[in-house]
Amino acid sequence: MSVPSFAGQILYEPLAHWLSALSGDGEPLGLDVLNGLALGVTSGSGAPLRFVVPGGSGLSYEERIYWLGQVATRPGNWHDFFNALVWLAYPRTKAALNAHHHRALASAVAGTTGRGLMRDALTQFDECGVAVVSSSLTLWEDIRGHRWKDVFWTRRAETLKSLRVFVFGHASYDLLRTPYIGLCGKAMFFHVEHDWLSLPRVEQLHDVDVRMAQRFSGEFSARPRDFQPLPLLGIPGVTPDNEFPAYYDDTRQFRPLRLVQL
Repeated sequence: MSVPSFAGQILYEPLAHWLSALSGDGEPLGLDVLNGLALGVTSGSGAPLRFVVPGGSGLSYEERIYWLGQVATRPGNWHDFFNALVWLAYPRTKAALNAHHHRALASAVAGTTGRGLMRDALTQFDECGVAVVSSSLTLWEDIRGHRWKDVFWTRRAETLKSLRVFVFGHASYDLLRTPYIGLCGKAMFFHVEHDWLSLPRVEQLHDVDVRMAQRFSGEFSARPRDFQPLPLLGIPGVTPDNEFPAYYDDTRQFRPLRLVQL
């Protein structure tokens, strides 16, 4: 069975098992199929998860997931389809985010307007989050310092050997179907021993899910700016364009770090 061409791009690897079931016409899997794959997955409250058509509930999107386990999913919609696949690939992390949304809603002060920085951060990671996993702390420091050409070109061999990127955000998966200059994820870092990088990919994915869920558990607090911007098209292997050093001189996507005056 052939699959859409985008599915072979390396950043789709966490979803590869399910994308392999797509046909060459590029249609997302139907809700019945997705629900068959979701057996055993639960919401932030422990409710069995089901993907359902939107409507039919007076609850908000996150509360409907939390209390009923129902994820509103538009049939044939890529954005919603990737959200469903992320529930399958990272079930613990998605449940932890859902539980945090519920707690934030439950503790909201009557009359307060706006969503608050915490929920904005949760939504940003849900849409665009990536996990950067590496045995090298200095690579992460270079990423934090926006030393993009150092990370992706000068230290390219080390990056390929010592760093892995796991896309979590379903909006990022959708956008990567037709990537554009400046496409950026919001990164969270996890330090590992070098031996971790030799584990089978399925074991790495499971461990990343556990680690992210733990990071989002308990008294986790964040603002949108706490996540590190990461230009996804700069990652080696994502596009043939980045196989030349001049690619990383384009400041439209490889922006220098801006110093904030306190």
